[in-house]
Amino acid sequence: MPDNFYDEVLIDHNLHPQHLHGLPGATCSHAGMNPSCGDEITLHLTVQDGVIADGAFTGVGCAVSQASADIMLDLIIGRTVEEARALTALFRKMIAGDITPEELEQLEEAGALQNIARMPARVKCALLSWRTLEHLLEPDAENAV
Repeated sequence: MPDNFYDEVLIDHNLHPQHLHGLPGATCSHAGMNPSCGDEITLHLTVQDGVIADGAFTGVGCAVSQASADIMLDLIIGRTVEEARALTALFRKMIAGDITPEELEQLEEAGALQNIARMPARVKCALLSWRTLEHLLEPDAENAV
């Protein structure tokens, strides 16, 4: 895909985030922060019978962190907790530059963030929501699913 397609995906999710709102009745929430730039998000999930039924985020941050959170929620809502864990691992692999084309396809629009790996200062921004999700999905985490 051309870079301008990826830019359009990021711009669209930043300007028109579908998941940037509170989530009354969320079954778990966790706050994440990127101290190097001040990005802050709180991830809210509703998990029912091992499936992420709904999700949202609140907070402030740069275009990359906000778009990444919105894209991530698009990807994981409707999936099982195990599927979300696997997608998080794939996202980390992609950011590390170690992903196959087949694995990249599984990330759908999250693949738009692949080029962030070439911008070290932005990697933490892209990973903020995914790290926050990882914390929520840890079996022994406070407020975890």
